[in-house]
Amino acid sequence: MFHPKALTHDMVAAIATRRRRCSGRVPMLDHRIADWDNAYANGPNIAGSDRWPAAWSGPAQAFRDALSGEGRARFDIAYGDRPRTRFDLFLPEATPRGLVVFIHGGYWLESDKSGWSHLAKGAVGNGFAVAAPSYTLCPDIRIAGIVSEIGAAIGKAAAMVGGPLILTGHSAGGHLASRMVTTTTPLATDVVRRIRHVVSISGLHDLRPLMRTGMNAVLKIDEHEALTESPALLRPIDGVRITCWAGGGERSEFLRQNALLANIWTGLGATTSTVVEPDRHHYDVVDGLADPAHALTQTLISE
Repeated sequence: MFHPKALTHDMVAAIATRRRRCSGRVPMLDHRIADWDNAYANGPNIAGSDRWPAAWSGPAQAFRDALSGEGRARFDIAYGDRPRTRFDLFLPEATPRGLVVFIHGGYWLESDKSGWSHLAKGAVGNGFAVAAPSYTLCPDIRIAGIVSEIGAAIGKAAAMVGGPLILTGHSAGGHLASRMVTTTTPLATDVVRRIRHVVSISGLHDLRPLMRTGMNAVLKIDEHEALTESPALLRPIDGVRITCWAGGGERSEFLRQNALLANIWTGLGATTSTVVEPDRHHYDVVDGLADPAHALTQTLISE
């Protein structure tokens, strides 16, 4: 497992800085975000970012085909009445040791389950079933509505596979995974009791900064929704264990959000850890989930 690592990050365009000296002549560094859209823009700030999401499509389809051919995949299981309220379920060769739920990202605005299927490979290779839900996208729904949908998806999948329950997700999916283990969770009590671990990968845990971005014309996050749907502003359920994982090459705001949740929830009694994986950016930070031996997978399924 990687350990937290202090890194220096380029804040060009996103953060305006200036040096000043206070009366005691102690050097100080002020930070202010001048461009909120740039602070949360991954594509323009990652070299070769045009490879994604196409770089995931081939491996995802190959994994789907392989497990389908072996009779170990079930597609488009309905958990609600809307067109996107469906999940795929991937099964190990033997009786599952438990269930992992992976929630995709895309700023609650884009993507679906099928483009991320290969990320189930690591957990399946370690004997776990993996459920991967799609969900209704904004602006056809609010983020609060997506939270309810994901709760329904987890409840349906948990009824199909016994044993411990592990939640993970990337970016907006990291928000949704961590939101499930707050005291206002949409999950039923018996499902909550089964949760062993949550791993939020590059998660967005405080929604208030996103209100300052151009995306909010579609997301329509308001102050009330930010306060009621931001995991960092909510209390964790008793006994929760969460790992906040990000890449060393992430935008500074994602690194701040990654550290933020673990910091706050530690003070509220949760068992937390923060990991910054070197040489990973916002897109390839999830790749470890496709490898049964990778530290991300092993952390995910650890006791």
